[in-house]
Amino acid sequence: MSNATLSSPEPGSLRGATLPKWFAWAVAAGSLALGYAVSAAAGLNSDIQWALIAAVLFVVGSYAVSAKVEGARQAKDRTATSLVWVAFLLAVTPLASLLWETAERGIKVLDGYFLTHSMGVVADAEPGGGIYHALLGTLEQVGLAALISVPVGVLTAIYLVEYGRGRLAKAVTFFVDVMTGIPSIVAGLFILSLWVLILKMGPSGFAGSLALSILMIPVVVRSTEEMLKLVPNELREASLALGVPKWRTILKVVLPTSLGGIITGIMLAIARITGETAPVLLLVWGTDFINANPFQDPQESLPMYIYLQFGAGSDPAYDRAWAAALTLIGFIMILNLLARGIARWKAPKTGR
Repeated sequence: MSNATLSSPEPGSLRGATLPKWFAWAVAAGSLALGYAVSAAAGLNSDIQWALIAAVLFVVGSYAVSAKVEGARQAKDRTATSLVWVAFLLAVTPLASLLWETAERGIKVLDGYFLTHSMGVVADAEPGGGIYHALLGTLEQVGLAALISVPVGVLTAIYLVEYGRGRLAKAVTFFVDVMTGIPSIVAGLFILSLWVLILKMGPSGFAGSLALSILMIPVVVRSTEEMLKLVPNELREASLALGVPKWRTILKVVLPTSLGGIITGIMLAIARITGETAPVLLLVWGTDFINANPFQDPQESLPMYIYLQFGAGSDPAYDRAWAAALTLIGFIMILNLLARGIARWKAPKTGR
């Protein structure tokens, strides 16, 4: 390597030779090319195998060149950085592939007609139809679950952080931890036995919302609790020192300070339940017709619609299933964007 590309130390300086900033990109490009050549020579047809070979070459190459030029200590630092980048790409690549595949297949039939019509007069093997009834059911079921879960979860978190002491607080914390790991099918079976079999209320969108709220509450409690703990105690003490009651301090100081994180946690909880299929399958049953009343009769939802369309086994049904999956992803993305906007709008203003 020439002196033009390598920064040499000045005489009497304690600073050693350093590689240029574009070194990592050059090694990455070389690793990709060499990995492709190795995979082609070995007859490997899988892109995953080629990517793994390139990743190994990138880490090894970064360490070898850095150790030769910069020394072992800087080489170890570059190796750690290389491993972080490789892990990041390994995590992002499946997600990007999933989004691309869903968008590519779902865009075929996703249009205004698809969003505004139901499957009431269309057979599963026929083209046409839409997801209006499923989209309406998902909005109502998730909305009702949020109306139940958000107040309960936020108030529970406030109790645990601001008031909770002794055995009761420990018991609540324990059961919240237990509820966090409850499978969705268990929540559905619980509401099925209580609401449908014992109370004889029958399947409905509200029954599905009850099961979804069981899954949502612990997520809201945990996320809100962590956000409340991040609020400095100095803010509480300053408010109390001015004679402000504790409940008003929580309402006017603690909650506004942590509002952004709380809203983010609520959105994560909503995203957690929006794609659940098992409780809906047990309690809502599904229908091809529009049912705007979530408190009576079976109702459709997007996860169940996707499941049933894939089970139909025809090409038009597959296209509708991919389009519904793309709609579901878009719905979650819109919710997250709205949550970020509200959190930024409601965040406390900070001055210099």
